[in-house]
Amino acid sequence: MSELIDLHYIDAHLLVAEKPAGLLSVPGRGEANQDCVIARLQQVHAEALTVHRLDQVTSGLLLHALGKPMQAALSALFAARQVGKRYHAVLQGEVRDDVGEVDLPLVVDWPNRPRQKVDHAQGKPALTRWQVLARDPDTGRTRVALEPVTGRSHQLRLHMASLGHPIVGDVLYGAEPASRVHLHASELRFAHPVTGQSLAFHSAPPF
Repeated sequence: MSELIDLHYIDAHLLVAEKPAGLLSVPGRGEANQDCVIARLQQVHAEALTVHRLDQVTSGLLLHALGKPMQAALSALFAARQVGKRYHAVLQGEVRDDVGEVDLPLVVDWPNRPRQKVDHAQGKPALTRWQVLARDPDTGRTRVALEPVTGRSHQLRLHMASLGHPIVGDVLYGAEPASRVHLHASELRFAHPVTGQSLAFHSAPPF
C-alpha cells in the first residue's frame, strides 16, 4: 500500500487532503504514473472523487467529493468561482511593486507540452492577483501570496514568469533548478453545499 494522504477535514460529503509535492493529483499515462492522490485516498475512502487538481510540482490543499452528487455540487462551485483559493510562492528576484495582477490569456504550447504559453488570439482568459509578503535581499527572492481568479493549467507559474520572476525551482518556465518548485496551495474557502456552513482551511507552506 502506498503512503496515505494526510487529511485536514472529512465529513459524510467531502474531504480536504494535503497533497505532497511530486505526487500527481490524478493518474497519468502509463503504468509508472498510476500512483496519485486520488488513488491513495480511494484505498481508504472508496467514494472519493476528484473535483480539482494541483500540478505535480505543487503541494497543499486539495478538495475531494465523496460520491458523484457531491462531485457535481463542488464542481459547480468552482465553475461559478465560489471557491476562494490562495497560494504561497517564492519568486526569483526582488519584485518591485507590492501588489498587482496579471491578465494574460493562456493556451497549451502543443510542440512543448505540458508547457503553456500566452496567446492573445486563441488563449483562454486568465487572471491572477498577487501581493508581496516579504523580500529577501540576501537570496534575491520574493515571497508572494497568489489568488487565481481563473483556474487555467500552469496559470500561476506562467503568470509569474511573465513578470520576469519565475517561481523558484520552476525550470519549465525559466527558473534556476532548486530542490522543488516553491508553490503551495495554502488556503481554501467555500460554503458547504449541504449544510451551507462557511468552511476555511489553511496549510502552512513547507518552504
